[in-house]
Formats: sequence, structure tokens, C-alpha cells
Amino acid sequence: MNASSAARLRDNLTAVRGRIAEACRRAGRKPDEVRLVGVTKYVSAELAAALVAAGCPDLAESRPQALWAKAETLAGVVPQPRWHLVGHLQRNKVRRTIGLVSLLHSLDSRRLLETLEAEAAILGTPCMVLVEVNLAGTPERTGLAAHDVAQLLAAAAACPHVRVCGLMGMAAVPEGPAASAVSRRQFADLRDLRDRLRADIPATISLAELSMGMSGDFEEAILEGATLVRIGSALWEGVG
Repeated sequence: MNASSAARLRDNLTAVRGRIAEACRRAGRKPDEVRLVGVTKYVSAELAAALVAAGCPDLAESRPQALWAKAETLAGVVPQPRWHLVGHLQRNKVRRTIGLVSLLHSLDSRRLLETLEAEAAILGTPCMVLVEVNLAGTPERTGLAAHDVAQLLAAAAACPHVRVCGLMGMAAVPEGPAASAVSRRQFADLRDLRDRLRADIPATISLAELSMGMSGDFEEAILEGATLVRIGSALWEGVG
């Protein structure tokens, strides 16, 4: 990685952190209440390592195979990245994935929950997860319908090796001047769902985390309570 690309990456990271801080100021929150997760979906392992070196230890992939490959390549990097999987996880890829990730953002079914519990029990370590909610309500999107989340949380309470930490959602991406308002309303819906669920969830479940917001809408997400924002293109713009 050449010096100009490294400098551009550092500048992008500084700019994104500045936008996070400003959104937190507007929301009456502290910047350290929001964790930046750098999405490395379209970049090389070398660039992913450079992002860690620049000060972003949380990295995310949307495909398990890509996460496996980058985690192997970066195994000797100091400090070590904290890997997140933000995309759909098929049950036949659970075993190889859960030992690598610090947080799975996409628990979306009872069958996946049962597989995670079985494999985490074999490893002897807890599997930290977020329940993915389909905010757009469209069949082409992954995630549970809002009215199905409580039932999955009840099932998760009986799984001692799976620790539910919160909820994740992706807003619809409409075009035009209403895009920001639509995203913000959907993020508010996820926060409101979390708040309602908190009244009845078992003591073994925490819903402290809200993973919502990407490069185009993370400021709206922070205004509505995001604790994790998943940023890709805003970090990699102009980085070769």
C-alpha cells in the first residue's frame, strides 16, 4: 500500500469519526457510545490491515468465505482485528465461522439459532449475536419480521452458548429527497421494537446493542440510537 493511499485512508477514517461525533452531539450522546465497524467487503486483506493500523479494530465481512480468507491472512497482525459477520450465515458455514467472529449481526431463524448453540457448545465458548430484523418488510431482504422477534428471543434464552446482545437492521434505500426521512423512521421503528421487547425479555438476554446505519445513512441511525454503525464506502473512497 503506497503512502498516498495510506494517508487517504487515515483522512477518511478521521472524517467518518468526525461525522459520528457530530451526529452524537446532535443526539445528545457521547461519541464513545457508537462503535465504528469497518466493512472490508470490496477491499483486499492488505487494505483491511491498514484500516486496523489506522485505528479501526472492528472489521466486517458480509460473506463467510471472505471473512475466513481475510482472517487467515491477517492472523499475525498486531493488534488483531475484531471480526464481525454482517451478512447471512448458512448453517453449513457456522462451524468455521463462529470461532473467528466477535459478533454475528445476522441471526434470523430458529434453525440457525439451534446450529449456533450446538457448534458453540462444541467449541466451549459463547457465540455473541444480534437478531436481524427486516425493516423494509420486503421478501427479498433477510431478517425476521418484527412480530417474530420475541419468539426467537424466548428460544435463545434456552441456549446457554448463544448470547443475544441486541438487534440489527438495514433501512430501505429509496431515491429522492425523502430517503433520509424514510431511513430515520425505520431506524426509530427498530429502536422502539427493542424498547418494547426489553420489558419482557428473560434476564439472560441483553438488547443493549443496535446495529444500524451504513455509509449513506449512519448519521440518521445515530440520531435514532445506533450503537454500531457499519461503514464501507465512506472509508475506502479514493483509496487504491
